[in-house]
Amino acid sequence: MTVLPADGLPLAAEFPDPSHEQWHRLVEGVLRKSGKEVSGTAAEEALSTALEDGLTTRPLYTSNDTAPGTGFPGFAPFTRGGKAEGNTTGGWDVRQRHTLTDPARLNEAVLADLENGATSLWLTVGGPAGIPASGLGRALDGVLLDLAPVALDAGGEFEPAVRELLRLNEAQGVPKEAVRGSLGADPLGHAARTGTEPDFDAAVRWAQVCDREYPGLRALSVDALPYHEAGGSAAEELGFALATGVAYIRALTGAGLSVEAAFAQLEFRFAATADQFLTIAKLRAARLLWARVAEVCGSPDAGAQRQHAVTSSVMMTRRDPWVNMLRTTLACLGAGVGGADSVTVLPFDHALGLPDAFARRIARNTSTILMEESHLARVIDPAGGSWYVERLTSELAAAAWEFFQEIERAGGQAAALRSGAAGERLAATWAARSRNLARRKEPVTGVSEFPNLAEHLVEREAPAAAAPGGGLPKVRRDEAYEALRTRSDAHLTSSGTRPTVFLAALGPAATHTARASFASNLFRAGGIEPVHEPVSVDASTVADAFAASGATVACLCSSDALYAEQAGPVAAALKAAGAEQVFLAGRPGEYTGVDGYVFAGCDVVAVLSSVLDRMGVA
Repeated sequence: MTVLPADGLPLAAEFPDPSHEQWHRLVEGVLRKSGKEVSGTAAEEALSTALEDGLTTRPLYTSNDTAPGTGFPGFAPFTRGGKAEGNTTGGWDVRQRHTLTDPARLNEAVLADLENGATSLWLTVGGPAGIPASGLGRALDGVLLDLAPVALDAGGEFEPAVRELLRLNEAQGVPKEAVRGSLGADPLGHAARTGTEPDFDAAVRWAQVCDREYPGLRALSVDALPYHEAGGSAAEELGFALATGVAYIRALTGAGLSVEAAFAQLEFRFAATADQFLTIAKLRAARLLWARVAEVCGSPDAGAQRQHAVTSSVMMTRRDPWVNMLRTTLACLGAGVGGADSVTVLPFDHALGLPDAFARRIARNTSTILMEESHLARVIDPAGGSWYVERLTSELAAAAWEFFQEIERAGGQAAALRSGAAGERLAATWAARSRNLARRKEPVTGVSEFPNLAEHLVEREAPAAAAPGGGLPKVRRDEAYEALRTRSDAHLTSSGTRPTVFLAALGPAATHTARASFASNLFRAGGIEPVHEPVSVDASTVADAFAASGATVACLCSSDALYAEQAGPVAAALKAAGAEQVFLAGRPGEYTGVDGYVFAGCDVVAVLSSVLDRMGVA
């Protein structure tokens, strides 16, 4: 509604529309104050953020950045949603994951979930990490299968699990046309996880059964999580998913299913991260790309992709795990706004072991709050029309399609896995991201930024060990820092104290506080406790202060002006007092007696590892 003042003119009428050039000039002025002399588009580029896949987030988007052909919700190309009504009728499906191996304990957990907000179940069946297929009956005792659909993750024991699940539905008197859920056949995903050769026969056979007898069941899952969990980017995740989906469509149509029937047998699974805008764009781009595949196959109206979003395990941390609640909330928000049909929120203690009842409750309630209190599901494609989201969706789709074409030219998804090309591509992407993590260009709160060395580690029951395999690895953002913290913990256990570093702060507090805080935060990321006592030192007092600290390593903290005057003498005094290593918080310079530098953008992991090595911390 437009609010009109007394004279009947819109309130904004008195303000002229600024031009892009005027905005550039204002940005130039701000950057000039920070010492950057840039103009025009260079000023805009200075404020841009580089993403993976060659994408860039710019500081300003205008109506010129809209993406063509987004269509309407429920209609090709399905960018705005696979259903015309979106999730407005009942919200998204809250699909909780369970990996308990004891059927009785699993039954207790699933009943608690279903009684308190979950609307479907995702069960790991078979192998050392899941319940046996014969235990499904006990695990689902008391579950009304016509109201609570089940999605299976059965890997190599797919067929026994499917037979038992369908037997249970029949035993409950559920009509075949009323059976809902996903059988979870994913031979290429299983091959990616285990390194085995994919076998399509069982998946195709059960897809034919579902097409004939179970219209509400989807036989196959296109699981992109193995590629995300191996360090893949958003475009790589989408590209591998497209290649997998196309391989399944070829197999199904080759076995006699129509194109429409083949498309109806697939459900796609993607990771949702704390980058909510990238998650929104990824899900929208996935639908756009799959619609293009359906169009090429001659059935554009069959391309409404069914999506299951799972909060990323890569972003979950073992230290300060409570922050994971915030990460999963953002990821769930992105998944919901992006139009996912089903959303699984991993419990905040997922990286520590089997979740407890409290963690599962918080995971369930994340979706409930976003739907019931924030009303996210009441709006169809709430991000639609956002110049930023539409442009990001379009650019991500283009990058993913290009990668998908690379896979197809190389022989398809099975060939990419078999040759090792998929693993090599993912390893290269993760190596580049690891460099950003090590330099804190991608900060991890509670781990690489603002760690709490006094926290009490949360302990959880260890999950059942997965069978060893030669598939793709699983990575986590915190792994390099976790290795450093583990070394510090071992030192604390054996000696009663943590490794320490002495902060030699020069000059008054106003001069050294910023760099002392920076250095303190940096060293704590490696489990090294900073000692900042007294508050300020000079060449005549630093030796006694350093000796009293009990440290063997020191770091100078002050302004560039004071470094020029005092860094050399103070470093010399520290070396004379027994300092084995002297760092300076600031950009590298010509300072006598300084062994290394810590600054924004330095390789923090390498610095901390070298310090622990010098201290003899194993």
